[in-house]
Amino acid sequence: MTEKITICIGREYGSGGREIGEKLAAKLGIPCYDKVLLKQTAIDSGLAQSLFENADEKRTSWLLNGFCSGNPTADAAMMASMDYLTNDSLFIMQSRTIRKLAAEGSCIFIGRCAESVLENQENVLSVFIHADKEDRIERIMKRQKVDKKRAEGLMNKIDKRRASYHNYYSEAKWGRSASYDMSVSSSRFGIDGVVNMIAEAVKHTR
Repeated sequence: MTEKITICIGREYGSGGREIGEKLAAKLGIPCYDKVLLKQTAIDSGLAQSLFENADEKRTSWLLNGFCSGNPTADAAMMASMDYLTNDSLFIMQSRTIRKLAAEGSCIFIGRCAESVLENQENVLSVFIHADKEDRIERIMKRQKVDKKRAEGLMNKIDKRRASYHNYYSEAKWGRSASYDMSVSSSRFGIDGVVNMIAEAVKHTR
């Protein structure tokens, strides 16, 4: 394993990506940031966590890059004084938190377009987790306690939302193998098998 490593995990809904990230974090002894990233971003920005939860991995149609001064406190105060906070402005704040956490030490990010946010950083391993449709539906049914029809609807809706979010903020296409260092099927290799594969890949990441 390199001295410091950042692992960015993209995932189809129901593929087990979050479980893989959590197990990998335990195996490597490093933190895993999923929903907790929203809390940290709220702390860094001084804004309510609910704002980031409502905008989580959702896109809007325009970008606020031009508004940002580079000073997180000043930017937060300016944006809060507006009558609105766009998902784009929240994405910018979240991106700053991702870069800060990655600079502090080895860690894992689940989703949030992290591999694109960190695309110019060294020692970043990007992974996409996919799975067979029936396996995903079954996992969603168990986790969300819904029937098959509802599970399939959730799968399609959330995948569409994640793809739209990712493709809006990144030039790389969500889910396309060429967009990632690794693209792995949790159906073929199992959750623990994928964890072990990524852990092995970390040893050779530079």
